[in-house]
Amino acid sequence: MNQQYVRVLTIAGSDSGGGAGIQADLKTFAALGCYGMSAITALTAQNTLGVTAIHGVPVEFLVAQIDAVMSDIGAHAVKIGMLHAPEVVQAVAAAIDRHAMRQVVLDPVMVSATGARLIEPEAVQALVAELFPRACLITPNLDEAALLLGRSVRAVSDMLPAAEGLLQRGARAVLLKGGHLPGETVHDLLLERGQAPLALQAPRVATHNLHGAGCTLSSAIAAHLAQGAGLASAVRAARDFVHAALTAGAPVRTGHGVGPLAHGFAPLALRTLALG
Repeated sequence: MNQQYVRVLTIAGSDSGGGAGIQADLKTFAALGCYGMSAITALTAQNTLGVTAIHGVPVEFLVAQIDAVMSDIGAHAVKIGMLHAPEVVQAVAAAIDRHAMRQVVLDPVMVSATGARLIEPEAVQALVAELFPRACLITPNLDEAALLLGRSVRAVSDMLPAAEGLLQRGARAVLLKGGHLPGETVHDLLLERGQAPLALQAPRVATHNLHGAGCTLSSAIAAHLAQGAGLASAVRAARDFVHAALTAGAPVRTGHGVGPLAHGFAPLALRTLALG
């Protein structure tokens, strides 16, 4: 019987330091037994200390990358990360429709962990209008949710109203990440249309190596969706993977700033499905 790899496409920016963006996505796909592919939206000059330059990829070349992958190889799921300009957002939205992409996880990357702004203001509204309705899940952190909603989200008690506000803006499901809140427990909240909210907690990992955690989480969710998991199960499994990768990478020193996770702490064999 012919087989096919479980395939996941990432549409995101490149991190030259290897900790976030496309690089983190591909490492995550590989660690979870998926065949990873990429369409690069922007190049960043970046290390553990921060972003020093951003070079946007021409929209027509981004479209060419997506079309090349999807017209030949295809994907069981798609993760979308850094989309820095409105015309990039619009091109990705059109590609989702053109290739009938069904399992799309949107990580609305807006500000890097070191504080660099990664998106033009006009692109924020384009994200909401064009990609919220097309994604099966969005995964903002509290800062991103505040930027999307125009109000602060500063406590666990703010999370459910914020997630509800994002659904009202067109999202089909929201995983609101509360890792920026203080405390020994990390609180996340999953809210799907028509479903009761799912509060998720995990003990905070004592580590300086957090660079790319959000990219890794959204990529891990996409990988589990590609393998057939339901949304809540994919979110739980992805959170477990990130927690373990943070724990494994905690004692390692990489660079002079905020280091990466240990994506390859326990890699799985490449998984296949029957060719349908």
